[in-house]
Amino acid sequence: MSFRDHIRSCNNYDPARVVPLTAGDARVGLLRRDNAEALRRFPEVFAARDDAVELVAAGDVTAVSGAIDAVVDVLVGEGRVPKWRNETFDAAPRWGAPPIFRLDRGAVPFFGTRAYGVHLNGYLRRGETLCLWVGRRSPDKQVAPNKLDNLVAGGIGNGHGVRETLLKEGEEEASIPRSLLEHATPASAVSYRMETRLGIRDDVLFVYDLEVPGDFVPKNRDGEIVHFELMPVSAVLERIRTTSDFKFNVNLVILDFAVRHGLLRPDDPEYLDVAIGLHRPLD
Repeated sequence: MSFRDHIRSCNNYDPARVVPLTAGDARVGLLRRDNAEALRRFPEVFAARDDAVELVAAGDVTAVSGAIDAVVDVLVGEGRVPKWRNETFDAAPRWGAPPIFRLDRGAVPFFGTRAYGVHLNGYLRRGETLCLWVGRRSPDKQVAPNKLDNLVAGGIGNGHGVRETLLKEGEEEASIPRSLLEHATPASAVSYRMETRLGIRDDVLFVYDLEVPGDFVPKNRDGEIVHFELMPVSAVLERIRTTSDFKFNVNLVILDFAVRHGLLRPDDPEYLDVAIGLHRPLD
């Protein structure tokens, strides 16, 4: 493995393998061609052509979301989509735009709608050593089970903003007091476009940094993290460079932290690949 490998694996998207999902003049998703073909059976919801799929279901956000959810139920029954999140994400052409529909989180990669998340780097200094709190994901997680993770991470679901998600996930995943989380600093946004078994992940992660006190010990409440460990950042980076122990996108978040904190320097042969590769243009 190398730093480059992690960035490449999260950006393995091939535009020749997808067609756009459109709503009016706006693109709202990226459908892998086999997934687009599967939508031809639902002409009352989607108009599928060889070069694009257009959303044709009429009505307000609730009505359109209901029509798409009925399609998702069929896809779940066929094993194409894992509907298991009990959580919906807004689908919109860009960040901050009104949602066109809401989509079950498990179906997001199938439709290739852009998803947003929040990741928190929890760090502290022990003498001259900079350390990061690292969590291990539950073996029961459907995505990246048993992989290493950030101190806090979570998707931004329907009706939740960035800050609200940070506060909610910080409490659930690591028992971070709100008074401490108030000091978390918005530091970056990492973006990538990745083809998976289900479809396309078109993701943006809002990254926060939080310097925690020496006596802080995270405790998980929602069962998603089974263990936390405080690790020197140098050891974390070596593990990222040489293994696939971390969840795929967490590698990118920690590499971003390393660049911003001067831990990965321009004289490193991989520096430019990392510094540039973490921020895919949002076309």
